[in-house]
Amino acid sequence: MPVDQTRTVRPRTTAGVLAIVGPAMLLVVISSDMVTLVLPMIGSAYGVAKAELAWLVTGFLLTFSIGIPFYGRVADRFSLRSLYVGTLLVFAGGSVVAALAPGFVPIVIGRVIMGAGAAAIPVLSVVAVMRLLPPDRRAVGFGLLGAVGGTGAALGPAFGGVIGQLIGWRGLFWTTAGLALVLLPGVLQGLPATPGADRRPIDVAGGLLLGSSIGALLLGVTQGQTNGFGSPASWPLIIAAPVLAVLFVWRLRTAAHPFVTPGLFAHRAFTAATLTVLLAMAVNLATLVFVPTMIIEENALTPGLASVIMIPGGIALGVLSPVAGRLMGRYGPRPPVLGGLIMIAAATLTLAFGAGASPVLVAVAVTGLGAGFAFVITNVTAVAAESQPPELAGAGLGIFQGAQFLGAGTGPALAGVLLDARHGTGPVLPWYALEAPAYSDLFLVLTAVTLIALVIAAGTLRSRP
Repeated sequence: MPVDQTRTVRPRTTAGVLAIVGPAMLLVVISSDMVTLVLPMIGSAYGVAKAELAWLVTGFLLTFSIGIPFYGRVADRFSLRSLYVGTLLVFAGGSVVAALAPGFVPIVIGRVIMGAGAAAIPVLSVVAVMRLLPPDRRAVGFGLLGAVGGTGAALGPAFGGVIGQLIGWRGLFWTTAGLALVLLPGVLQGLPATPGADRRPIDVAGGLLLGSSIGALLLGVTQGQTNGFGSPASWPLIIAAPVLAVLFVWRLRTAAHPFVTPGLFAHRAFTAATLTVLLAMAVNLATLVFVPTMIIEENALTPGLASVIMIPGGIALGVLSPVAGRLMGRYGPRPPVLGGLIMIAAATLTLAFGAGASPVLVAVAVTGLGAGFAFVITNVTAVAAESQPPELAGAGLGIFQGAQFLGAGTGPALAGVLLDARHGTGPVLPWYALEAPAYSDLFLVLTAVTLIALVIAAGTLRSRP
C-alpha cells in the first residue's frame, strides 16, 4: 500500500535540513573537478598523456550524468536515509579505489565509481528540501542549495590543488573518502527512513535510454573538444544521443509503467525550467572556466590573482540565493528568473566588449554573473520541484538536474571549440577595439544563448505561485 509521506514525515527546519544535505552537496560538487590541478602530478607519476588524463574528469561526469535520472526515480520509492547512506558509501569506496590505485586505469575506475555515488546527492538534496520543509520555506531551501552548489563549483579546483600540494594526489582521494564517512552519522540521525510513496515498478530500460542519451551527448562533446568532432571518438556518440532520446520517448509512450509520468513533459513550466537551466548552466560554467584563462593570457596575471577576481561572483551567488527564494514566495518565479537572465546577459555582453580590459571590469562582470545565476537557479529549481506532488517529485527532478549537469559539461567544451576556431580572426563586434577578439566573440555567443533562455522563460513561467 502506498505510503503518504506528507503524513508520516514531519516538517523540519530549514537550518536542520541544510545542515545534513548541504555538506554532502558541497562535497560531491567539489569532487567533480577537484582533480584539475593535480592532473600533472598523476600524469608524471604514470607517464600518461594529457588526452588520457581527461578521463579522470570525463569518467566522473559520465556516470554522474547517467546516474542522476535513476536516483531521481528511485527517490520516489525508497527512503532518503537509505539512499543517502548507500550512495555516500559508494562515493567513499570509489575514493579509496583511486587512493590505492597501482596504475592509471584503476584511478579512472575509482573516479567512475565516485561519480556513480555522487550522482545521487544533488537530486536527493532537492527532494529532501521538497519533502521535509513546509511549503513556505522550500524556495529559501532551494536558494541555499543553489548557493552551496555554486560555492562547490568555484572551490573544486582550489580544494584539489591545495590538498594535492600538501599531501599529494593520493591524499586528495583519502580526504574525500574520510569526509563522506564523517557525514554518515548526521544522515542516519536526521533523514527519515520512510519509504517513498510510488510503488510502481521502475522501468530500468527507460532509465537506461534516458541516462545513455545524456551520457552519450556529454561524452561526445568532451571527446570532440579533445580529439576533434570528426574523430571516431566523438561523432558516433553525438549521433547516438538523439537516437537514444527518441527511443526513450517511444519507451515512455509504450511501457506499462514508464520511467517518468508522461504528463510531466506536457507541463509547460517544467519544460521551460529544464531548458532554462540547461542553457543558463552552460553559459555560467563556460564563463567561469574561460574568464580566468582570459585574464592569465591577456592581462598577464598569475593563476592565484586570477582566482581572486572570481571570488566576488561566488560571494554574490551565496548571498543572493536565499534572497531569490524569498522573492519567489512574494512574486512567483517569473520576475526573478527574467531579472537574473538579464543580469547574466549584461555580464557576458560586458565581457564581450571588455575582453582584455582591466581586471576590475572583469570582476564587476563576474559579480553580475553570480548574482544573476543566483536568481535563475533558485527559482527554476523550485518550479521543477513543484511541478509534481512532493512524493512523486524525484523522477522529474532527476531529469531537471540531468539537464543542469549536461549544460555544465557541454557548455565549457563547446566554448573551448569556439574559442579555438576564432583564434587569429577579427572580432564580430564592430566596436570592439582591444586585443582579445576570440574571447570577445565567445562571450558574445554566450550572450545570445542567454537571450534564448530569456525568451523561453518569458513565454512560459508565471508571475505568481
